Amino acid sequence: MGKQYLELTPQHIDFIQQQKIFFVATAAQTGSVNLSPKGGDSLRVIDHKTIVWQNLTGSGNESAAHTIKNPRMTLMWCAFEGAPLILRTYGNATVLHQTDPQWQKYLALFPASVATRQLFVLDINLVQSSCGMSVPLFDYQGDRDELAAWSEKQGKEGIEAYWRKKNQQSIDGFETEIVIRTGIDS
Repeated sequence: MGKQYLELTPQHIDFIQQQKIFFVATAAQTGSVNLSPKGGDSLRVIDHKTIVWQNLTGSGNESAAHTIKNPRMTLMWCAFEGAPLILRTYGNATVLHQTDPQWQKYLALFPASVATRQLFVLDINLVQSSCGMSVPLFDYQGDRDELAAWSEKQGKEGIEAYWRKKNQQSIDGFETEIVIRTGIDS
């Protein structure tokens, strides 16, 4: 049976910091529900009620479009090694772009990457743990380097061109504000 908490415990924070992958779920009031895997050194627990994660450039931009329309967000971690556990944080998120006042404060927490597209600040209102006994065991082999290599090859101008071409709308046609809120022209 799952347990619910109003905030992250020290044990939850330790668990989160050991994980190599997390999942982000978002949805606008209408349209598709999105669930995205995230990895690398892209998440920070700020305190027991706040998480910040770095969103790198990708083929879709659903999390941003959904968060603008509806701030609800769920993050989930699964233990793929060791004792079984599934941990979820529920809350309201704010999407930050390069022109937002808090951008530099939070960006400084992450390794520099030309691929950084947005930052998300999740204000947690519920934490839930569950057993995770049916989650399979996996052996971690390492992070992939394809995105870093691709984005370095693209450079800042190439990444911005990609945002203009591929990242301005969700699959349901919702605006992501990537162009206007990063200060680049469309």
